[in-house]
Amino acid sequence: MRYDLDDLRLFTHVAAEGSITAGARVMHLSLPSASARVRALEAQAGVPLLVRERRGVRLTPAGATLARHAREVLAETTRLDSAVASYAVSRSEPIRLVAGGSAMHQLVPTALATFLRDHPEYDVNVSERRTIRSVRLLAAGEADLGVILDDEPTPLLTEPLADDSLVVIGQAGGTLSGRASIAYAEVAEHPLVGLDRNSPLSQWMDDRLGPHAPAPRYRTLVPTLHALITLATAGAGLAVVPRRAVHSTVDVDICPLQDAWSTRQHLLCYGADAPDSVHLLANHLHAAASVPI
Repeated sequence: MRYDLDDLRLFTHVAAEGSITAGARVMHLSLPSASARVRALEAQAGVPLLVRERRGVRLTPAGATLARHAREVLAETTRLDSAVASYAVSRSEPIRLVAGGSAMHQLVPTALATFLRDHPEYDVNVSERRTIRSVRLLAAGEADLGVILDDEPTPLLTEPLADDSLVVIGQAGGTLSGRASIAYAEVAEHPLVGLDRNSPLSQWMDDRLGPHAPAPRYRTLVPTLHALITLATAGAGLAVVPRRAVHSTVDVDICPLQDAWSTRQHLLCYGADAPDSVHLLANHLHAAASVPI
C-alpha cells in the first residue's frame, strides 16, 4: 500500500487531538476535506481506524498501530530532508560574522549550532577580531554581523545582546572566599594566570589599565578561556575573565571587580541593509544570550 504523507500527518494530528475537527484545524483543512482523507485511509487499510463518538473520535487497535508507525515515518522523512539539504549548494554568499574572544567562548558556538541546524541553506564564515577591527570591517562592508563591545562608537545599527562584565575567579575556598568585590590593584598582588598577550581580551585590558597599572606576576599564559578557567579552578592562580564564560556548574569562587572598566556589554552590530539571513543569525545570537549561564 502507498500512503500519502499529508494523510499520515493529518491522522497523527487527529489521534493527538481526539477529533477530526481539531486535526483539520491544525492542518488548515476544511472538515469535509479532512473527513474524506481519513475515510480514504480507512478504505486503503481495509479496517476501521477510528471510532466516531459524539464528542470526538478514539483510535481502534489498527488506528493506534497506524498512528504510531505514521509518527515514525514522518520523523524519518524529516531526517531525510535534513540530510539531503545538507548537501545542497548554498543559494547565497556565506554570512561573515566577526566577534571577540569572550563571545567566541560560548555565545557564538551556541548560536551557530542552532542556526546551522535550522537553516541548512546558509553558511557562516566566523572570524575572531577585536571590537575596533570588527567595527572597521562592518563599516567597510567586509563583514555582515558583529558581536562587539559597547565602548567603540560606530554609525552602524547596534542592539544590546548580553552582559560581558569581567570578574576575578579563583579556587573555591581560596583567596576570594567571602569577598563581595575586589579592586584590580589588589588582584595584581596575587599570582595570576592569564590569556596570551595577543588575545583580544588581554589587549583590551592593557588599553584600559594604562602604563602605570601594577605589573602582575603571570604564572602562565594560555591561548583559550577554557584553559584559563580550568587553571584558575585548580588553584594555579587568580584569573580575570568574562562572567559569562564561567558556567554555573564550575566549582570556583567568583568575585566582581570594583574597577569601572570591568563593566561592559556585548552589542550586535550590522548595516541597515543587512539581508534576512543576517537577521536570522542575529535572532539565534539573542536566543543563545538568553540561556542562563
